[in-house]
Amino acid sequence: MRPGAAALALSALVVLGSAPPAPAPPLPARMADTGGGTQLITAVAPERASTTGTVTWWDRSDGRWVKRGSAPARFGANGLVAGAARKQGTNTTPTGLYGLPYAFGIKAAPSGTAYLYRRVHQDSWWCQDNDSLSYNRWTEPRAADCRAAESEHLIDYSTQYAHALVVGFNYERPVRGRGAGIFLHVSGRGATAGCVSVPEEAMRRILAWVRPGGVPHLAIGTSGGRTAITRY
Repeated sequence: MRPGAAALALSALVVLGSAPPAPAPPLPARMADTGGGTQLITAVAPERASTTGTVTWWDRSDGRWVKRGSAPARFGANGLVAGAARKQGTNTTPTGLYGLPYAFGIKAAPSGTAYLYRRVHQDSWWCQDNDSLSYNRWTEPRAADCRAAESEHLIDYSTQYAHALVVGFNYERPVRGRGAGIFLHVSGRGATAGCVSVPEEAMRRILAWVRPGGVPHLAIGTSGGRTAITRY
């Protein structure tokens, strides 16, 4: 064997024998909390000022999180803000981990939908009036103490509310002035007023996938920083 050949052969064996770097754990496995269920939706923006990002839905099976689908997402026109610091009317999307109380839509539920799905009618409203007892609630018909100018007439948003999931932000014990009517819904022409939106086909796929027994949650956050999705 010529000089140096043995060293080269040994080097090649070392390279061939070295283990490849381990793949990074899936996003849910790196999060502080996923809600305790077996289904999770993540909505990630590059940074707090972003109005676009990615929504991904996951199943936990045999102790591991498996990606089931993803889609481009839109966020609030003024980016994202920590949910506890959000103020109503700021066009910001609240970061955090939230339950998904129920689904609704102007159109019929997609085939295979098992989640509670409420159809929108002409007298369906979402109350955003801070002075109303129905603040941050569906009201049908509109509650007497809920001003129309301070509410959303759901049927007027034929594109966005074709299909939607209610996001449990400020929902269980509503704090007046923090915000109302945060949904995961179909994308319109641009950024949202604070919701998360995806293309209609993606929204239909999510509704056909989500299951009550999966105790699904939605986690909203940024790739890094103080509102990093891994903190929730």
